[in-house]
Amino acid sequence: MKFSCIAILLETRNGNAQAPVRMRKASMVEPLLLTTTRVSTFNNKYPLTEASGFFFERDNRLFLVTSRHVVIDEPSKHLPNRIEIEIHNDASNLARSTGWSVLLYLEGKSVWRQGHDKGGDIDVAVIELDRAALPENVLFQTFTTANLLRSLEEVDVGASALVVGFPLGFHDGLHHLPVVRQATIASSFGLRFQGAGYFLTDARTHRGMSGAPVVMRRRSAGGQLQWKLLGVHSSRMDISGRDLQLDETLGLNCAWYADILLTLTAP
Repeated sequence: MKFSCIAILLETRNGNAQAPVRMRKASMVEPLLLTTTRVSTFNNKYPLTEASGFFFERDNRLFLVTSRHVVIDEPSKHLPNRIEIEIHNDASNLARSTGWSVLLYLEGKSVWRQGHDKGGDIDVAVIELDRAALPENVLFQTFTTANLLRSLEEVDVGASALVVGFPLGFHDGLHHLPVVRQATIASSFGLRFQGAGYFLTDARTHRGMSGAPVVMRRRSAGGQLQWKLLGVHSSRMDISGRDLQLDETLGLNCAWYADILLTLTAP
């Protein structure tokens, strides 16, 4: 089901006033950076939180993927009713972007899809977007099923990965692009950590990275994106018995396996 009536284009935004004379074009940018968008949550007009999200395409249908706790988190009473995402709208000038407001409820029902397995709720949410509501010159890249792993054995513990997102909302404010953090796979990939549907990464992350894609470069990946989509970054992991005065945080993070997208984007 497509919710074409919930997407509203907002005003066009220009980059910082100190823009260089030579504007950066899309051809100059690593395509991976165009997969990920800044997600802002709102209660009507009141801003709440900042997060990350990315685009996923399947059978010509377009989806926004983020963490479930970005769109609803009952324990913290985080209950937004809409989100805004930022998209480029001029391939010849990356300093130009527009906001896209998406309502999270339609006729009293939530519009996102979420998953559940024997380990409990999965912290991933998917919202189907209506391409017809996008401007003709919109610019973004999408992950597809070709970017998913064929076998979990393709990834070794200690392997290098990237997390693409907006830590503390930080990003290239001129060109409206995310930043990447280096990560390593910190648990046995394919073995559900403590029985849950996620694996661990060792990376420096912050608030605002929830919903970011965790990727690994693979030259054999399909399409223009030469990356494999491993998972969806969720949150930092810590231990309850840590001495807050003596012990540093673990520096580990939970990332939910990306194959959940096959279930959440099924017709």
